[in-house]
Amino acid sequence: MDPQLLVAFATFAFVSSITPGPNNLMLMASGANFGLRRTIPHMLGIGIGFTVMIVLVGVGLMGLFDAVPASYTILKIVSVAYLLWLAWKIANAAAPGTSGRGSGTPLTFLQAAAFQWVNPKAWTMALTAITVYAPDRSLGAIGLVALVFGLINLPTVSTWTLIGQQMQKLLTDERRLQIFNWTMAALLVASLWPVLA
Repeated sequence: MDPQLLVAFATFAFVSSITPGPNNLMLMASGANFGLRRTIPHMLGIGIGFTVMIVLVGVGLMGLFDAVPASYTILKIVSVAYLLWLAWKIANAAAPGTSGRGSGTPLTFLQAAAFQWVNPKAWTMALTAITVYAPDRSLGAIGLVALVFGLINLPTVSTWTLIGQQMQKLLTDERRLQIFNWTMAALLVASLWPVLA
């Protein structure tokens, strides 16, 4: 990959990683509800899980959609169902240490890594990155795409957790926390619009 193309790809990786989407909205909600330290496994699960996803998409999973078009439809259905379930969990999360509505826990490393496989934005990012920036699908090109995304993804997703953590100061009242959680859940559901349209 020549330097000009690498800069273009790094810009794509940054913009697609920092903009709102299911991962970032869930991290902001987790940062607000559980703080930075308890959200670290979630952040690492996204960063590492997405990097692994890019590699696997690059070495052959794109061919599955070409060979079995129905697999893409199945993926969309599973993705929508899982995101709706996660939105429900976010909407009903309670502040740590309270015994109210389902007190909840942050996503684990494995849950966050597995989530990448049903995250419509992650699929779009991975398929676009491989198609545009590693069209020959050589191991070197796929590895470079995965490495650049891995290096850019973790700091950008951390930003959303920190924003959520800073919002804890405003969310000390249970009513405000409830409104915040329902808003985050609604935004997560709204992020499905491109998939459903």
